[in-house]
Amino acid sequence: MIKLIITENQGGQRLDRFLKKYFDKAPLSYIYKMIRKDVKVNGKRASAEAMLSAGDELTLYISQEDAQALQKPPRQVRAKKQFVIAYEDENILAAEKPFGLLTHGDRTEKKNHLANQVLDYLVEKGEYNPRMDRTFSPAPVNRLDRNTTGLVLFGKNAEALKELNRFIRERNCINKYYLTVVCGRLEKALELCDRMTKDERLNVTSVLTGEEEGGKIMETIALPLEYGRLDGRWFTLTEVKIITGRTHQIRAHLASAGFPLLGDVKYGNAGANRWASSKLGLSTQLLHARRLEFADCGDSEVLSYLQGRTIEAGLPENFESINKRIFGKN
Repeated sequence: MIKLIITENQGGQRLDRFLKKYFDKAPLSYIYKMIRKDVKVNGKRASAEAMLSAGDELTLYISQEDAQALQKPPRQVRAKKQFVIAYEDENILAAEKPFGLLTHGDRTEKKNHLANQVLDYLVEKGEYNPRMDRTFSPAPVNRLDRNTTGLVLFGKNAEALKELNRFIRERNCINKYYLTVVCGRLEKALELCDRMTKDERLNVTSVLTGEEEGGKIMETIALPLEYGRLDGRWFTLTEVKIITGRTHQIRAHLASAGFPLLGDVKYGNAGANRWASSKLGLSTQLLHARRLEFADCGDSEVLSYLQGRTIEAGLPENFESINKRIFGKN
């Protein structure tokens, strides 16, 4: 027999979903059989849909040996810390992701990515124990491409993660600003609203023309900050605010508007990219998630204190160097 006390991070979920996470090697059919025969909540039988709360006691009529056979071993990954902390409190962490690091793992890299690095950091601090919280782990709520740098926001506990995900979904809660360099002279602010589709096989986003049907709405606002000219080519230091969060949104949207990101191999200008490679040593786009503004979160029970707060990430060294070359400033 095993007794478990539901923690704050484990509460607020259905019994069947909790058990499926806790016994992550067990098939769902086994979980439902267990609920019918071998599980009590606070000394009573409960349905699969029963909602668990912090402090509830689960009694599992199963041996420790059988339980361990149904669980994957606790994570042993040790990922070298490469990120800088832009902001942290008891609920959230804003990490500055460096160039070349994945936000999440994929088939090419399963261990050394930002999410694992943040988990290891929190384990070392004693703020997260994967053995105790088998059904929850801190996680990011926004994602940056491998070659995009800047702010990635993590929820450190279940309630904060839930609220941050709501903020992202509702769009007006957190304003997200990026800094980039585009080809050409962007004379005035652009307010772009188009429909897009994504080719999953090629991982390419396409902006649809007015005649094409379907697609998802994509909204982007671009504000010119500085102009620079090198070798007869104009460039604009540009601040971009994204309203929606589509794959490659900034890159595809600005390219379709005639202002591709400098160095962007997938959506950019081939001639400008060859020049950037030769003159600046730039082989990929300059795109930096610079600033997060908590604009409308005052109704949150957990994160209302963030209302009006701004989190900002410093520019990477390479971006600063190219910024100075083109615009004559840091």
